[in-house]
Parts: sequence; C-alpha cells; structure tokens
Amino acid sequence: MKELLYEFGMVGLGVMGRNLMLNIADHGFSVIGLDLDPMKAAAVEAEAGADKPVRGTTSTEEFVQSLRKPRALMLLVPAGKPVDAVLATLTPLLEPGDIVIDGGNSYFPDTDRRVLELEAKGLHFFGMGISGGEKGARFGPSMMPGGDRQAYERLRPIFEAVAAKVNGEPCVTYLGNGSAGNYVKMVHNGIEYGIMQLIAETYDLLKRGVELGDAELQQVFEGWNQTELQSFLVEITGEILKQRDDVTGQLLVHVISDRARSKGTGKWTSQNAMDLQVPVPTIDTAVLMRDMSKYKEERVEAAGLLPNQALDSNGEADRQTVVSQLRNAFYFAMLSTYAQGLAQLKVASEAYQYGLQLQDVARIWRGGCIIRAACLTDIRAAYEQNPALPNLLLDSKVGGDLLARQGDMRAVVKLAIDKGIPMPAYMASLAYFDAYRTATLPTNLIQAQRDYFGAHTYERVDQEGIFHTQWGE
Repeated sequence: MKELLYEFGMVGLGVMGRNLMLNIADHGFSVIGLDLDPMKAAAVEAEAGADKPVRGTTSTEEFVQSLRKPRALMLLVPAGKPVDAVLATLTPLLEPGDIVIDGGNSYFPDTDRRVLELEAKGLHFFGMGISGGEKGARFGPSMMPGGDRQAYERLRPIFEAVAAKVNGEPCVTYLGNGSAGNYVKMVHNGIEYGIMQLIAETYDLLKRGVELGDAELQQVFEGWNQTELQSFLVEITGEILKQRDDVTGQLLVHVISDRARSKGTGKWTSQNAMDLQVPVPTIDTAVLMRDMSKYKEERVEAAGLLPNQALDSNGEADRQTVVSQLRNAFYFAMLSTYAQGLAQLKVASEAYQYGLQLQDVARIWRGGCIIRAACLTDIRAAYEQNPALPNLLLDSKVGGDLLARQGDMRAVVKLAIDKGIPMPAYMASLAYFDAYRTATLPTNLIQAQRDYFGAHTYERVDQEGIFHTQWGE
C-alpha cells in the first residue's frame, strides 16, 4: 500500500473543485484530486506546478489509499443523484472515522439522510456551502460547514487557511448540527436571489423610467459601491454595465436574453419558508420573476396588445432626485431582504435543532461570498448585542436605518406605479416592513371568513380558547 501522504482529497475537478484544490495547496496542505476525466486530473497538476503538493488521479482506489487517516475528502459534484453515486463508489473503500464533505448546493433533507447513512458505517458526513464562485474558490471563499463538531476540528486548520479574510477573521466557522451548513447556504442563495432582483428593478427604473443613458447608469452603480451600498453584487453590476460585446461592439448586457435561469436554491428557500410559516416575500418575488421571464413570447404579445402609455404620459422625472431616492430605497430593500432570510434561519435553527449563531453567519458572509456587503457589519453587531433577536427590524440601528429611508422607498414605489414599471421586489420589501410593524393586521376578518364557510373556528382577543359561530343565524 502507498504511504498515506495527502492531507486532503477533492472529488470532482471542475472549475470549483480545481480552484479550491489549488487554493488548499497554496496554503501548504498536500491535496490529491479525483476525476474520471484524465485531462482534468492531469491539468490540475500542471496548473499547480511541480513545487506544489498536488496530485490528480482517475483511480478511486489510489485516491483513497493516498489520503492520511482519518481521511478527509470533499465532493464537488452536481447536487442530487451524482452525490449519491459518488458516495456509493467511495464509501466501501473508506474506514470508520473518515470524513466526507459535500461542498455542493445539496438540498438539506438529502444531507440529513446522508448523515444518517454514513453514520451507520462509522463515517462522518459534512454538508458545506461554498460561496464566491470560481474566483472565490481560488483565492478565498466563504464556507458554511455543518455536521459533527468533533470531526470539524480535523478540517478547521485547512478551512480557516483557505477562506476569505475580513480584518484577519476567516470567513468560515462551524455552524451547527446535521444539514446546518447546506441550509445556511440555501438561505444565502435566497437572499442572493432577492438582492439580484432588486438591482434589476433599480436598473429598469433608471433606464426606462428616468431614461438614464448607458454611461450614466454605469456611473450610478459604480458610485454607489463607494457608499453604504458597497457590496459584491453592486460592484459587479458596475463592471457588467461597461462590458462590450466582442461580436457586435454593443454593451454586452444589451444582447443578453432576458430569460433568467436558476438552479433551484431560491425555490427551495421559498418552499421551506412556507413550510416553517416564515414570510420571505422579497425572496418569493425574486423566484416568481425568474419564472415570469421565461414567458417571453407571451410578454412580447402582451406588450403589443397592452401598451404601457404611462411611460409617455407622466413626464420626465427629476433624474438627480430619483437617483438619490433610489439609493436610499435600495438600501432599505436590501436590509429588508437580509432581515427576511435571517428570520428564516432563526426559526429553522429551532425547528431543526441546528444551534445556529446568527452573529457567526453574518460574520462569515462579510467576505468571499456573493452576498457580502458593508451592511453585514451592522447586522453582525445586532446579533452580537442580542443573540436571541427574532428579527433584524427590532434592532435599533437597523430599524432606525429603515425608518430614515422609508420616505424615499415610498416615493420610488409610487414612481414605479405611475410609470407602469414592475418593481415587485421593492414593493414586497416595503410591504414586509409595513406588515411587520402593524400591531393589528386585518387577518381577523380572514379568521371570520374561514369560520363562516368552513367552521374552521377562531380565537378571541378577550378570552382564551377556540370558538365557532353559527354565522347569519
């Protein structure tokens, strides 16, 4: 048998697997990669260079035998059946105490199932969300691991070395039991959906409603990234809006189809939020707008049959005023979206016994990941001050920021309505704020209606118990 030389193993040498493997090697850890494609196995060695402790192989047996015990290996393969297929091949070759990490976007119930299946074989299984894309994987991602805490200690030196750093703090930490890591990454992606939709709506209002030119639009986002709106998604929007197409010479964004694709994590976030009865309307809206985008032919037909005359009839808006209002409105909506996602994590942690510490979640989201943003410093501080905080809107600093900007938020929503420009994520963000701070909602009437037509009963404000009325008698 070969001497067990390698500290860490990587299964799947696509873009993410290869880049993370090279990142690990850059930090002095020996790492071996497994891929059935000989070209990928050879390419990772060539890219690393002869001076790095990196090896690629196509042999599963050689891969497993070359890892130091207890073995630590990561899967970076597509979620779903491919993960189970790889595990079926690997696990017969592993030994009790070995650790397997799924670094893909697996649906959290699948992770819970795999934890139990591998535990029965004496193996530790981790689900770990990784955010930051290929560049993050290569130079420092945000990583969200969950599973057996003791087994995490075997992994911690590697993960802390390769993770993104903010003020010297690594953007990785043990999050909680079972599928905690995959769940946090799922909600991270739901927030990502929400913020991307908000940015798209901002772009649309500035372009069609205010009629900013291409250069002005680009300058708005580039400038905003130097303010409290500083974030990865705002930053790349500024970059995207100046990229030229090699074929036509036009701005590339103008020749990209408006049919948006997705891989399902936003939908999972919405579905599970409904299961837990946690409102996340901005995320829900972002998911449905991607669905709406797919109806291109119908939208084109409707645009002809149902022309938007509001765009021509409302006159020109004061550009400078609208840009200023949008800056505050976007910050309001972004905070509202974070509040929704983190409230879902709070409820899920209790429901699934994850033991999440939301201040840690906010901390590791500050660098490396797609939703990193300056406002996460305030969000982290809110949960450090009150770890039991049920909703960010109840924090004095965050709540105060929303109150200070609500006037501009309402002005932007009104302008969108007047112009006939769809901004459903903005509207959902504002409605969430207004509903959450309403002491008495009109849902008492819904309770009465349910009891009227279905004898579903209701509760009273002046007595304990469950009641039913023979309505109309």
